[in-house]
Formats: sequence, structure tokens, C-alpha cells
Amino acid sequence: MTWTTLTAVALATSLTFGAAEAKTYTYITYKPQGANDAHSRSLQWFVEEFAKRTGGKHDIEVFWGGSVAAVGETPEALAYGVGDMGDIVTPYFPDQFPLNNAIGFFIPQPLSSDAVAEAMVEWHRDYPQFADELTSQNLHAISFRSLEGYGLLCKQPIASMTDLAGKRIRSYGFAYPALIEAMKAIPVSLTTSDTYEALERSIVDCAPIGPALARGFKYDEVAKYYIEMPFGASFGHILAMNLDSYQGMDDETRAVLDQLGIDYMVEYAAMLEAEEVKVRELWQGELGVTVLPFPGEELTALIDDTGVQAVRAEWESKATDAGVSFDDIVAKLRF
Repeated sequence: MTWTTLTAVALATSLTFGAAEAKTYTYITYKPQGANDAHSRSLQWFVEEFAKRTGGKHDIEVFWGGSVAAVGETPEALAYGVGDMGDIVTPYFPDQFPLNNAIGFFIPQPLSSDAVAEAMVEWHRDYPQFADELTSQNLHAISFRSLEGYGLLCKQPIASMTDLAGKRIRSYGFAYPALIEAMKAIPVSLTTSDTYEALERSIVDCAPIGPALARGFKYDEVAKYYIEMPFGASFGHILAMNLDSYQGMDDETRAVLDQLGIDYMVEYAAMLEAEEVKVRELWQGELGVTVLPFPGEELTALIDDTGVQAVRAEWESKATDAGVSFDDIVAKLRF
């Protein structure tokens, strides 16, 4: 396995010895520290709260900006102990984490950001298979970071589904490619980091995203029309931990971390909501992004498309194979 820096190798070696007694836990994230968005600020809050709640006995050192593992390497890096904690961008791994990526197979869906986070907590509580999927890969979920409701950021104004025919739209995962094809548009698979340049160079015409993320990644510098297309909130990240590191904690510290994971979701949600309000104000002012309505019924009508239904059926099949009775889960994700 090849890692991006020699730091990762040194870190892996240091974690091999005495992990249970370690007072400094490591957190790896692809996010730059200077991003100053809800993701980075809430993570800083998490770090500070952990130190405070453990009375300074333990702390967390964050390795920002993919310096230890790139976004696509994080699950494996955590599983091997190249970091104690980290962000797993769940939609990038629909095959590796099919149960925990349920939201990613059901787009569009009606849940808000808060409701998505609540659903993940509920599913982990009621269906042990969700946690088992992580445990089998030496991982443990500390918390969940849902994203905001998504619309479509475009370089040209879009008024109806007809305007999307032939447009090139950024895509990832399973549901978006099928949904974009149902729009008669062209899905273009891109990572988040590659999408700015793709929009700037008109390699793609649009990208599904929420306002706060669009501002965070500065997509709104190169695409000036935000279409209120009701994709629903996206499930973003599992705040995950190496299972050995988690089990190696003393009972008191583990209890602190468990409660902190619950409190984190509340704090993050508040930051995200405030950030979206601020971004929309900036769009109306100095950033000059035009927000356009979209007939939501045109999008929800595409749920009956054969390709979209095939993606949903694929998740149901995976759930059945895992022994999950999925009726209650799927009911949450239907309009």
C-alpha cells in the first residue's frame, strides 16, 4: 500500500506501540484547515471539546488537507491504523459501505440534513448490520456528518427539465449517474476537488451541490446560477475511528467520545444552517449568484425511470443479502 507522505509511515509505526495508553489521538482529513467552513470549524470544535471533556488528559492532533491519506485512501488508512480517527466520504464508497451509503442510492429523497443524520443514528441503533459493515473493516462510527439539501449549480440558467437535455453534469456514486441519464443529460464522473476546474473550463455545465459547499469549494466563482432542484440532503461523512484504537480506550474516555459524537451532530447542524444563510446573502450581494426555482414535480417524476429504479433495487438487494429488513428504511426515502 502506497501513502502520500512519509509522515504516514512514521505515524503507522508510532501507533503500533502503546495505542491504548496514547494521550494524543490522530485525526486525518482531506479538508484544508483554512477552508473555514462548517466541516473544518466543527472538526476544530470536536478537537477542542475532546481535550476539555477529558480534562486535558487526552487530545487530538489533526492532519489536514490529505497530508496523510487522500480522500479515497482514508477508509483503508484508518483500518490499518495510519491515524486513529478520520473522515470517510461515504458516497465515494458505495460498494465498500453499501448499507451506510443508503442515502446515496435514493436520490432524490425528501429528507433534510437533520433528518438524514437522525436516520443514520436510528439505523445504527436498530440494525446491527450497519455497524457490522464497519466493524468487518476494523472501523467504528464516532458520529455522522450529513450535508445540506442539494440543488444544481450551473453555468447557464435552467428553468425546466427540457433545459438539461444534453448538459454535462458532474456525477459520482450510483444514484446520480442514473438520475442524470434520466434527465437526458450526460453524467461526468468527477471528484469534488476536480469539479472547480471542470466548471471553470466548461468540461461540465452543472454540479449537484448545496450552497455552503459550493461556497466552501468556491464553485460559485465559476458557475453563477443555482437551481433549486430538490435532490434532498446528501449523507456526507462518517466520522470513523480505527476499531482497535476505540476499543483500546479506557471506559471513561470512550464514554466521553460517545457523547461527543452525539453532541457533534447538533453543533455541526447549527454551523451548517448558519453558513447556508450567510452564503445565500453573499450570493444576493457581492458574489452575484442567481437563485432560480425549479418545478420539483419534474424531478420526482424521474423516480419511476427504469435506471433510477434499478439503482434503488440494487440497494434493496444488498440490504436483503445483509439480513436487513429494509421496508422501514426505504419508506423514509420515498416521496
